[in-house]
Amino acid sequence: MLNTDSPAMESNGDASLPADWSDHVASEPITNASQETSEKQLGSVEKAVENFQIAVAQLPEEEQPPPPPLPSEPPCAPENQPLDFHNNQAMAIPPEDGTSQATEDGMDIEDASKETVHEILPPPEPPLPMEFERLFKGCQENMEDFNGWVYLLQYVEQENMLEPVRKSFDLFFQRYPYCYGYWKKYADIERKHGNIHVAEEVYRRGLQAIPLSVDLWLHYMTFIKENSDTTDPETEGRIRAAYEHAVLAAGTDFRSDRLWESFIGWETEQQKLANVTAIYDRILGIPTQLYSQHFQKFKEHVQTNNPKHFLSEEEFVQLRLELSKATLASMARETDETPAPPEDLPPGTEDLPDPAKRVTEIENMRHKVIENRQEVFNHNEHEVSKRWAFEEGIKRPYFHVKSLERTQLNNWKEYLEFEIENGTPERVVVLFERCLIACALYEDFWIKYAKYLESYSTDGVRHIFKKACTIHLHRKPVIHLQWAAFEEQQGYPDEARRILKTMEEMIPSLAMVRLRRVNLERRQGNLEEAEALLREGMENSRNTIESSFYAVKLARLLLKVQRSLSKAKKVLLDAIDRDETSPRLYLNLLELEFNEDVAQNEAEIIVIFDRALKSQMPLESRLLFAQRKVEFMEDFGTDVNVLVAAYDEHQKLQRESEALKQKAENGYDSSGEPDAKRQRTDEMDAAAAAAMTDMQANNAAYNYNWYQQYGAWQQNSWGQYGQYAQYNQYYPPPPT
Repeated sequence: MLNTDSPAMESNGDASLPADWSDHVASEPITNASQETSEKQLGSVEKAVENFQIAVAQLPEEEQPPPPPLPSEPPCAPENQPLDFHNNQAMAIPPEDGTSQATEDGMDIEDASKETVHEILPPPEPPLPMEFERLFKGCQENMEDFNGWVYLLQYVEQENMLEPVRKSFDLFFQRYPYCYGYWKKYADIERKHGNIHVAEEVYRRGLQAIPLSVDLWLHYMTFIKENSDTTDPETEGRIRAAYEHAVLAAGTDFRSDRLWESFIGWETEQQKLANVTAIYDRILGIPTQLYSQHFQKFKEHVQTNNPKHFLSEEEFVQLRLELSKATLASMARETDETPAPPEDLPPGTEDLPDPAKRVTEIENMRHKVIENRQEVFNHNEHEVSKRWAFEEGIKRPYFHVKSLERTQLNNWKEYLEFEIENGTPERVVVLFERCLIACALYEDFWIKYAKYLESYSTDGVRHIFKKACTIHLHRKPVIHLQWAAFEEQQGYPDEARRILKTMEEMIPSLAMVRLRRVNLERRQGNLEEAEALLREGMENSRNTIESSFYAVKLARLLLKVQRSLSKAKKVLLDAIDRDETSPRLYLNLLELEFNEDVAQNEAEIIVIFDRALKSQMPLESRLLFAQRKVEFMEDFGTDVNVLVAAYDEHQKLQRESEALKQKAENGYDSSGEPDAKRQRTDEMDAAAAAAMTDMQANNAAYNYNWYQQYGAWQQNSWGQYGQYAQYNQYYPPPPT
């Protein structure tokens, strides 16, 4: 037996399943889980997805009269309740229009009609308080400020005005649909204003957003039981259907025990003991926190009730027949005689006429029923034991904007890997949905979930990406790039364009997104659009480093894809005019010249070297170009005088470099230099360091393989088309 009293396992987890992947799916009661079911017999991922579609589909609805008009004055103030975390949106119900009446005589009809209208129309809504406008505007401008939302929702709850309440909660749930406690608050406010049907709609929307929330399901079941007509013969069926939806959506959660217990308790109140047995048959095969307690309660249920009451008629008759045959066979073995023909048994669930046999049959039936479920329980206990350590590691199963500890993140990752390898598709999907409540702000888990579903459900993958990018991860670029790539793979380039453009509008000047847009257009054959995007990136750059980055990308596109050497050179030369201190621009320009005939381009190459050496680049960068110029002249030059001059220039820069190093070793302090000079030097240090990463300066001899280093330079972070993660060394990471 496992330690079910462990403190780490006492709290109930609230998680969520996928929202409705189809528009509306008719509700169906789920079938009972038999004691012979094993995990290998469970359905595929497609079936799991279908089950969750049913679970989050619209709950059974009956025709309802239109809600009453809003009262001019709130009837009562809401209760002060502690804030909870879990969440979506509610409908504003407009007041019913008044109808005018005519006077009986024909005198003064116009005046009478006006008076009638004024009497029937409700008083105008009072203006919204200035404090509300201030708080609401702050939340609109910064929807990631969770504390601002808390203050706003507390304020509208205290003011008890429906319009601000609906406006605030609806907007809040667009950003934080996993805060189940606020769904409960919203529904309570509507209920206190007498809007029962609107309150029920709020609950339904909340359950659509977070169907794994056991607490929200329990609040909803309490609500519909309190507001149902007990004299209506259909009430019992509606409540039972709601419970079926609840256990189908959240019943496989490891901490769903309270929901199952509520279902069992309600069926017991209705005196439907056979239904209670059917529920136990389902829960005994599901790994949950209180699995052992369920089995003990099931045995009490069997021992305290008559089998004909807690078994279905079919199972009762079958079990009676099996026991009768077993009794006769046992008697025959004891007497070594031929088994007697079975005696006539009463039809259906009627009692045996012999009281002694009747008592024996009841006891045998009870024993057989428990024995049949014992094997299921043993298998379930084994499954629970494999997951117990992972479940104990989940300290925060609910949603919160605060970061999770690394140990909890690792626990979720290991738990998911275990379930993918050992669990059924249904359990994998449920665990992913539980994980994405606690880890909703971590894109790695969303991407992992989408990749798991890729082989099974295209619509499911699209739903995951849409939910992540439009609700929880507005400003996370990597998952937007993944979504765009997925849509492009499915043959929807226009949708991929929309996703990337939306992301770039949200976070302007993000290089990784702009380059993905460029390459999308290139793959679609829209070379002019790809070129235009790169030129736009150059024009809208925030600094010269960013502009030079796009210039290099544009030059490569023009050279390698459009086969236009002249255009590529012009782009780089124009970029050098704007930023004469960028080593990368000179290196790429030299690469272009080396792709042609070196003998014919000697003069152009020397001009590029001289321009680099005369620029304001850091000394280390100029020393690099001086050495490369010497090597070029040694290998390909035609004038020895130019070679000697290049060597002298290199030696001069070398001496300057050594002098600076000696000053640094002797504790030279640059604080006495002008601020402008020190600032300029600091800005160029990064560029100099990056330019030096691909070579080791050789002060004693020439490096005759220097031209190969141009190719090696292409492999650094500027040349790796797919390594977007390295762009952060040039641009600050996007806000989360």
